[in-house]
Amino acid sequence: MFEHQIRFRVLYSDTDKMGYMYYGQYAKYLEMGRVEALRSLGLSYRSMEDTGVMLPVLDLKLKYLKPLFYDDEVTLMTKVCDMPETRIYFEYELKNSEGELTTLAQTTLVFIDQDAKPCMIPENFKSKIKTYFP
Repeated sequence: MFEHQIRFRVLYSDTDKMGYMYYGQYAKYLEMGRVEALRSLGLSYRSMEDTGVMLPVLDLKLKYLKPLFYDDEVTLMTKVCDMPETRIYFEYELKNSEGELTTLAQTTLVFIDQDAKPCMIPENFKSKIKTYFP
């Protein structure tokens, strides 16, 4: 299993009138978690796209357990639990500064070629992530 953790603070612009982090903003933070997780492996969306492979989101699931508020320090854990092939499945846990689990999420992304057809994981990507899946 591959895991990566980042911390961030909830921005004022990402909250609603009740002071909660607005539900529509979670996708942005999950993307940040994915991008930084891949970057930690020496991979980037840009370099993959430069080779003609895209990685659009197919599915997003969120379960809100507790609200997050403006200026909360959030720990976001991003996990890849299975070796990717034509799809990559990410799992996420968001915790507040007290360490309480506030949100569970999952995304499914699909490797596609320039013709928008599913393709296998690029070799460069595979070589960097396979060490986490003995």
